Order: sequence, then structure tokens, then C-alpha cells
Amino acid sequence: MTYYLYHIPGKKIGVTCNLKHRVEEQQGYQEGEYEVILQTDDISLVSETEISLQKTYGYRVDRQLYKDLYKNNFKQFNNMNINITEQTTTFPCPINKLKRQLMDNIGMDWETEHGELSITSGTIEWIMKNVQKSKYNDQRCYVYNKAFARFYDNNDVYPRTGGLFPVGADGRKENGKASQFDLIREWARDRGLYDHGDPKTQSLKLVEEVGEICRATLKEDHDEVIDGIGDCVVVLTNLAQLHGVSIEECIASAYGVISKRTGKMVNGTFKKD
Repeated sequence: MTYYLYHIPGKKIGVTCNLKHRVEEQQGYQEGEYEVILQTDDISLVSETEISLQKTYGYRVDRQLYKDLYKNNFKQFNNMNINITEQTTTFPCPINKLKRQLMDNIGMDWETEHGELSITSGTIEWIMKNVQKSKYNDQRCYVYNKAFARFYDNNDVYPRTGGLFPVGADGRKENGKASQFDLIREWARDRGLYDHGDPKTQSLKLVEEVGEICRATLKEDHDEVIDGIGDCVVVLTNLAQLHGVSIEECIASAYGVISKRTGKMVNGTFKKD
């Protein structure tokens, strides 16, 4: 396998085995906005060089060597016991438990005869719509690889969140790729929040952040209001993920209700009919 040590000037240095998937599709950068520093099949060399250059350039230094992270991800992949054949990919759980398994393993890729497939927020919906119950084991379910691969031809598997957050965390246009919700989830996942976090703790954190907004509003502190609202969005994004859904799904569900709601403003508050 070939590993690429890439540099996004002013942003980061990282390693991937698939530049288009990781840098362009997931992170939203185009050719010319990043450079390949090293291309090698030596995972130890690329891992050590990544850390060294991160320190040299003053970027955030990864807590784990890439080779160790890669092994952990591969181990997690094997723990799912996904069975890949020429025709199908079979998941080790019944359909009613599949979505949570997929949410817990976002970012995993696997090779098939029809191309590379992956679990992303954009492909989970397709999987859930097209998954079939195994005829031989009711604790397993599967999708057809060819149909899954064709889904990639006409769809963006790393969808934006629409107009809610049109710019990335660095102020750069998203180019139709990673959204700020995706960046929040990546940040949380890197810190183990989804592996070890507690929905009850996050719920209490949300109450705390709402209190900060209320205090800032009473003090007419505009900057603190902005900060508090942003913190609430981060907590809500993570809380949704811990409950096995995405923040985008929650927003879509809520909007589906309020878009049909009628009413009027009374003393500064909208009163529904």
C-alpha cells in the first residue's frame, strides 16, 4: 500500500493512503491547494516523518503515530466482522441495530470488485434504504456491492448541510464537501468523545451553555452570545451522535414540522395556532 504525506500550507500536515478521498472529498481542498511531501510504502517512515514535520512547521502534533492509528482503525474494522464477497457486503447485526453500528464506524473503507466503498454520513442513508435481511442468519444483513458502487456515480457521499454553515471552520468555502458539522464530529472523534462520552453529561453541558447565552443576553454582550450559541451547536452535534443520529437529521425533522406551522407574534414570541 502507498502512503502519502501531504501538506496544506498554513493548515496541517497529514498522512493518507487515498489523497482524493481524504484531502479532496472529506476536507474539501482542490489540487494546487495541497502538496505531497513524501510518497512511500513504508508506514513507519511516513509516520515518523509526519510527527517530525508537524513539530517543525508548528502545526498540531498528532497524539498517535499514523501507523498505530491505522492499526487501531483496522482492528475496529475487523471487530465488525464485515464479510465481503464479490457480490455483497454483509454486516454482523440485524437491520434494527445496523444504523448505530454504521454511525460508530463512520470513516471505514473496504475494497470490492466494483471499487472502494465506505461508511459516511452520506452513505448510511443509502445503506439503510437498501439493506437486506440475510436468508440464512437473522442476526446479519447485507447490501449489494455493485448497487452501492453505482450510488457513488451520481451522488456526493460527503454531503453539505445546505445553507446553514456555508463556510468551513477556517473561513474557507466548503466547495460542496465537508461541513462544519463534519469538522465538529471529526474533532470529537479524535478525542474519543463518541467512544467514551455520556449523553447525560452532554445534556447537562448543553444546559450550562444555554445559561451562558442567557447571561450574555441580559448583559447585552454580543461576543459572548455568539460564543455561547456556537458552543450549544457543538454540544448538540455531539449529543445527537451519541444518540445514534446526526444533527442534520434532527434539524431536518424539526424543520419538517415548523415549515407547516402557522401562528402569529405575541409580545416578542411566536405563538402557534
